[in-house]
Amino acid sequence: MRIQVVTIFPELFGPFLATSLVGRAVERGLLDVAVHDLRRWSEDKHRSVDDEPYGGGGGMVMTAPPWIRAVEELSAPAEGADAADAAVAAPPLRVLMSPQGRRLDEDLVRELAQRGDLILMCGRYEGVDERVRETVVDAEVSIGDFVLSGGELPAMVVIEATSRQVPGVVGLADSVERDSFRRGLLDYPHYTRPPRVRGLEVPPVLLSGDHAAIERWRRREALRATLEKRPDLLRQAELDDEERRALAELETPGREPGRED
Repeated sequence: MRIQVVTIFPELFGPFLATSLVGRAVERGLLDVAVHDLRRWSEDKHRSVDDEPYGGGGGMVMTAPPWIRAVEELSAPAEGADAADAAVAAPPLRVLMSPQGRRLDEDLVRELAQRGDLILMCGRYEGVDERVRETVVDAEVSIGDFVLSGGELPAMVVIEATSRQVPGVVGLADSVERDSFRRGLLDYPHYTRPPRVRGLEVPPVLLSGDHAAIERWRRREALRATLEKRPDLLRQAELDDEERRALAELETPGREPGRED
């Protein structure tokens, strides 16, 4: 997977790209991330990328020309690439990190990962000139209904989330398949040693060695967690008949004959 990031603070990405799963994926060549300083495409002697907004108002707006030059250059086929290959290769998806964008969720993460070639644009100040959106932006992505000082942290979230979809990045593929939201549900509770902490015991079923019973317990507890914490997710969750029966029991006070803890 190839990701290019455009920002005026490239130094923010160094520690992130060298740490944990993302760092190992970069080191092993499973994830190719290049971070570019937007000021490289500024053509004035001060390397400026912002100016006062037309119409007045507080703050500064990022100017369009550096963004347009940067994204167009980074979108072009690599120098020396075979002409036939370049003609059929899909261009990178140009993504502006923006609170106005589509909310990042598991479906969008998978869509972005399947695209495999992204340019993540990190705005700052009051935002970017609207003509950037009109000329070199294919999609806008938001990580939530709140405003940050810039798009760098959201871009890191996109890199972290999409990289988990790349085969080999996460050691156990089963870990990805069981992630929260994968099937529209939250994850089940996890336990490890010691078996007793502050008087709280590990559910006996997890110590039973009965893998079928453990799987039933996990599926039921995922339903319980979703019902208690994010019931809105259940409207679109992918449930089989057994899970629908378990959910009906969980929704009925005092009726939990299938509980195994």
